[in-house]
Amino acid sequence: MSTLTYPEVGATRLGPLPDGYHHLHHRAPVGRGRAEFEAAGAAVTEWRMHRAAGAGVNASAARAAAGVLVEVSAGIGRFRVTAPCEVVWAVYEDHRTGFAYGTRARHPERGEESFVVELADDGTVWFAVTAFSRPALWYARLAGPLVPLAQRWYARRLGNVLRRSVSAA
Repeated sequence: MSTLTYPEVGATRLGPLPDGYHHLHHRAPVGRGRAEFEAAGAAVTEWRMHRAAGAGVNASAARAAAGVLVEVSAGIGRFRVTAPCEVVWAVYEDHRTGFAYGTRARHPERGEESFVVELADDGTVWFAVTAFSRPALWYARLAGPLVPLAQRWYARRLGNVLRRSVSAA
């Protein structure tokens, strides 16, 4: 039985994103060529990108796959927020690798977020974050318009971290 907190499961994969949520679309180039695509895909699906960006990750598997439970945390001490999630889809294709997780009970938001790396025909490696969310807990509601700003900042941070890790590989 699913413990997800929203009904539109899989919308980040199939679209369109559902009404009634804040939408996030972020896309950035992070490398070039097959080797950098594979390095970026591994960093995304093995949780290394999130960890390198400063998030704590506790996952029930070493690699993203549908049904894997994940807790992502950020902050310090009493101000540490833990966000329980479940991977709702994962893709491991020749030119596309990534996953999406959805929110579970006690997550400050309600919705879904995907992290996908694509190898374009011209050799560019693209990283995309797609999400829909709305506040679920009182402190997320209280933060109001700051939450979408923080989400956009974090998506850009993930892209920058991924670009640096791929170029260093």
